[in-house]
Amino acid sequence: MLKFIKSLYLSERLFIILLSFVVAFIVAFLVPPIFILLKFAFLLFLLAVFFDGLLLYLTNGIHADRLLPEKFSNGDENPVHIIFENRYAFPVNLRVIDEIPFQFQIRDFLFKAKLKSGETKDYVYQIRPTKRGTYQFGQLNVYAESVLGLIRRKFVFAKGKNIAVYPSFLQLHKYDLRAFRHQLQDYGLKRIRRIGHTMEFEQIRDYVQGDDIRNLNWKATAKRRHLMVNQFQDERAQPIYSVIDKGRVMKMPFNGLSLLDYAVNASLVISNVALQKNDKAGLFTFSRKVENRIAAERRKSQMQLILETLYNIRTDFSESDFGRLYADIRRNINQRSLFFLYTNFENLDSLNRQLPYLTAIAKSHLLIVVLFKNVELKNLIQQKAQNTREIYHKVISEKFDFDKKLIVNELKKHGIQAILTEPENLTINTINKYLELKARGAV
Repeated sequence: MLKFIKSLYLSERLFIILLSFVVAFIVAFLVPPIFILLKFAFLLFLLAVFFDGLLLYLTNGIHADRLLPEKFSNGDENPVHIIFENRYAFPVNLRVIDEIPFQFQIRDFLFKAKLKSGETKDYVYQIRPTKRGTYQFGQLNVYAESVLGLIRRKFVFAKGKNIAVYPSFLQLHKYDLRAFRHQLQDYGLKRIRRIGHTMEFEQIRDYVQGDDIRNLNWKATAKRRHLMVNQFQDERAQPIYSVIDKGRVMKMPFNGLSLLDYAVNASLVISNVALQKNDKAGLFTFSRKVENRIAAERRKSQMQLILETLYNIRTDFSESDFGRLYADIRRNINQRSLFFLYTNFENLDSLNRQLPYLTAIAKSHLLIVVLFKNVELKNLIQQKAQNTREIYHKVISEKFDFDKKLIVNELKKHGIQAILTEPENLTINTINKYLELKARGAV
């Protein structure tokens, strides 16, 4: 009986009708002949309520299920499917409240649906997580009412489920080299002309129109009596490391995601691209000390290992120790490698404190420092100032923006390449830089 009462809900239509009857009975005291007719109408109303409740509670007429993916992709739109089935012999109106994880801070998530008798419907909504970790879904609450709409019956499904939010693995499909090899511009990738070639020989083959005549093999040509060329391939098995700064400067948020999360997503994609280009992919993070070290390898399980490691990376809000980073690289990585260092400097003073260590790393390795543009400052600069306060804000914004350009120039003066990018364009700009270095034979 208690379970029945808990599942019984009165509709807004019922309250309106009851309120109308209350007003009508008050009026009936002033006009007695109406009172008898009103009692008869109220009796019919009670019978209708009883009949409506009987229709809803005779059978368990609604079935629903929430279908979740195995894991969510951080920073991307992830679909959630809810399948409804109406097992009643009449159409129903549904009000659905899905208890989505508290991290989304959506407290009024409600939608409506209408199902014919025997109909099955798939409702899909999208959610975009902005933090890695475990998210917990609560109950799926479905309120069903018949055509009369006087009584609602509550159904509860999918009582709680946890789902992990991983770094943006959806970008792996979007930026899969095999998938977009002939559609580079559609994804923002540049077609980069190869400058020369690497010295890694692959095979001798027949000459075809368009081959570089500088690669003609004259001995093979004389022996076979038709043109033969040497075919070269990209130099393989080069170590490519993603180095992520976990310090406080990477906690700055843009569009819901922190700079650390943007760096994590980009590291996952560039590791996948490097493996597809037959290079070795590795990873480590640093702040007060170097952690999460994965040696650059080409084994089959490398991507899964990188994904699981990136899932657990958190900022520690401390000042990053670039001296310890240099010492660790010097001690543990002997082969010349390409480092994508994801960090952020807001002014020249902060860069100059770390510049000796960056210069020392660049002497033995190819170092790419990845810096982030402050998109909000760009918006302030573009706005037209209306008063003294806004002029002050605009001048300060222009100074910070100019400092970023000075930082890039200072790095170039010391032989260190840099990528200055908007956070949302980080992944594509990193891939472009990697492909450019491959084309130049620098990697």
